[in-house]
Amino acid sequence: MSEHNIYIYNVDFPLGDKMGEKITVSLIKADVGGWPGHSTVHPNLMETAKKVLESAKKDGLLIDYHVTGVGDDLQLIMTHRKGVDSEEIHGLAWKAFEEATKIAKELKLYGAGQDLLKDAFSGNIRGMGPGIAEMEITERKGEPIVAFMMDKTEPGAFNLPIFRMFGDPFNTAGLVIDPAMHDGFIFEVWDIMKHKKVLLKVPEETYDLLALIGAKSRYVIKRVYPKKTNPKLNEDEPVAVISTEKLYQIAGEYVGKDDPVALVRAQSGAPALGEVLEPFAFPHLVSGWMRGSHNGPLMPVSIKQAHCTRFDGPPRVAALGFQLANGKLVGPVDLFDDPAFDEARRTAAQIADYMRRHGPFEPHRLPLEDMEYTTLPAVLKKLNRRFKKIE
Repeated sequence: MSEHNIYIYNVDFPLGDKMGEKITVSLIKADVGGWPGHSTVHPNLMETAKKVLESAKKDGLLIDYHVTGVGDDLQLIMTHRKGVDSEEIHGLAWKAFEEATKIAKELKLYGAGQDLLKDAFSGNIRGMGPGIAEMEITERKGEPIVAFMMDKTEPGAFNLPIFRMFGDPFNTAGLVIDPAMHDGFIFEVWDIMKHKKVLLKVPEETYDLLALIGAKSRYVIKRVYPKKTNPKLNEDEPVAVISTEKLYQIAGEYVGKDDPVALVRAQSGAPALGEVLEPFAFPHLVSGWMRGSHNGPLMPVSIKQAHCTRFDGPPRVAALGFQLANGKLVGPVDLFDDPAFDEARRTAAQIADYMRRHGPFEPHRLPLEDMEYTTLPAVLKKLNRRFKKIE
C-alpha cells in the first residue's frame, strides 16, 4: 500500500452517541487561480482556505472540514448544523475563496478569482460562480459518504454514473438482492435551460429518465431520493446531490468549465461503496476539456494525479471517502488511488489519443449549439454577406 493511502486519526470524540442528529454536508468549489495555467491548485491557496475554515471550526460554526484541490479547483468540504443554503456557511465559503484569490493575485496565478462572478457576497453563493452540492441528512449508525470532484467538464458528466449507481442493476447488484433497495429510487432532474425540474421514479419510469438525461448538456440529475418503502433511509433526505451551476449562463460568456461536484451516500439502504465507484471504471465521453469546447474521456484519478495537463485534460474525477461520526469527517480515503482503476486510466488515455486526432472537427469539438460562447458567432457574422443562396 502506498504511503498516501495510510491514514492515522486521533479520535477525540465519542462515536455513536448522537445517532439520529441532523447533519449538513456542504461541498463548495471554485477556481480562484490555476498553477500553472489551468493545471492545479497552488498549496498556498489551500493553506489560506484551511485557516479560514479552522477559525470557523473554533468558533463553532463548523463541526469539521477538509480542503483539497482537483485540477485548478479549490474544494471545501464542510459539516455543520446550519442546513442547506445557510447564509453563514455560504458566506464562509465566499470568504475562503476571496482570501485565496488575494494570494492567487499576489502569485499571478492564471485566472485568479475567475469563478467569483460577483463583486460581493449577497446572502447565498448560488448564482455567484462557485459550484455547490449540499445535503442535510440524519446520520445513520454507519454513514459512509463520498465526495466526487470533477475538473474540465460539465454537470451532465454525472448523469451516466449516478444513473448506474441508483438505476442500473448491471452495476448495482443491491437493486436486485437488497430488499431495502429493491423498489428503486426517485431521480430529480433539472432542465438547466428552462429552469424547470421533474421527479421520476425508477425502475417504473426508467426509459423516460434516460430519454432526458442522455441529453446531458440540458437535462441533469440534481438529486436522488430513496422511496418511502426503503426502511433504512428517510424519503425526504437525498442519497446523492450534484452541483448544477452553469458558469457561462451566469457570466454571459465563457469563463471556464463548470467542473461539477457531487456527494453520494453509501451502504445501509443505498448502493454499497463498490457499487458507487464502479461506474467510473468506464471512462465515458463528457463535454469540456480544452477551453470547454471538446469531448473527451472522464479519467478516474487519485488526488495526486488530479493535475490536468494533456490538452488541459483529459477531464478528471477524484473521489474522497469519509465516515461521518456526529458530523466529524473520519478520513479521507483517496478512493481512486487503486490499481483496480489502472485499466480505466489506460482506456481513457487511448480514447484521448483517438479524440485528439480529430483536431477542430466534431465529434472532438463540441457541436455548434454548444459553441455559442466562442468566436464562432463572430465568424458567422463576418461571413454572413458572403453566403449566397444555392440555386
